[in-house]
Amino acid sequence: MVFQRSIVDQVSGWLTVYNDGFVDRTWTGPPQFKFMSDPVPPHHNFINGVATDDLFTHPGSDLRVRVYLPEVPDSGKLPIILHFHGGGFCISKADWFMYYNTYTCLAREAGAIVVSTYLRLAPEHRLPAAIDDAYSTLLWLQDLANGKVHQPWLSSKGDFNRVFLIGDSSGGNIVHQVAKKAAGENLHPLRLAGAIPIHPGFLRSEKSKSELEKPESPFLTLDMLYKFLKLGLPVGSTRDHPITCPMGEVLQGVDLPPYMLCVAEEDLVIDTEMEFYEEMKKAGKKVELFVSNGVGHSFYLNKVAIDVDPKTSEETRKLIHGISHFIGNH
Repeated sequence: MVFQRSIVDQVSGWLTVYNDGFVDRTWTGPPQFKFMSDPVPPHHNFINGVATDDLFTHPGSDLRVRVYLPEVPDSGKLPIILHFHGGGFCISKADWFMYYNTYTCLAREAGAIVVSTYLRLAPEHRLPAAIDDAYSTLLWLQDLANGKVHQPWLSSKGDFNRVFLIGDSSGGNIVHQVAKKAAGENLHPLRLAGAIPIHPGFLRSEKSKSELEKPESPFLTLDMLYKFLKLGLPVGSTRDHPITCPMGEVLQGVDLPPYMLCVAEEDLVIDTEMEFYEEMKKAGKKVELFVSNGVGHSFYLNKVAIDVDPKTSEETRKLIHGISHFIGNH
């Protein structure tokens, strides 16, 4: 009997799952957008004011990170931004062009070292695998702060008293999970100075008004959103799982760092993101709101739109500046 591979599930353009467990992440959408998911090799020389490196966190470890070092005068230690990429927990990697383009800009403008984790992907590695990888990276930074391990750029230039969490889309969900987990731990001498979820995938099983009424975008359709979460969440979970639906959770007594919640006016999930914001305020947490007007989910990662649409370009500039300002004030 010859085994015949068949498609079990598919997210148009991004991902195909087969009945033997194989997952094909070959881009099959419009070819003019493919470059945004192409890997950018690391470069130790400064290009446009930023050098990059890829490395494993510990000998024998599978956990890998990309580090962005800005070219700045020797004027003291630099804040550290720990970045978690998006992709609905199922696609994308830290070395994709869309992240390289964004986080070289942020490293340069904020004058900060960016550390981006290569997160394990679902459905091969369902949640909480990506959260575990993210938190393990934070513990690696603590080891660097303690001098237990050494990385030339971070050990010599990083300010471990000013570590910020940042994440795009589903990476924003991971920011919140890592911040909560860190709240109950002694990370000394490392200090979490802030958390910046950008367009986090907060929603519930019941569709919100914005899910029903806001326009779909190249980076977020309802089909993508629901299928990625079905493949990414623990088996048997619904969208009401705490990772995707933190609204209403008990935060009293949880020592969270200051938050800067970034939302986009035309995002499909803005209603539930705003619900999270109101819940944080009710719980007495320090939370700032940054709204990008007239644009949709993860707009700032779309280099094509940035190049051809002045509105997208201007809102991207404002977002990078706003994040840099938050980091500068904390």
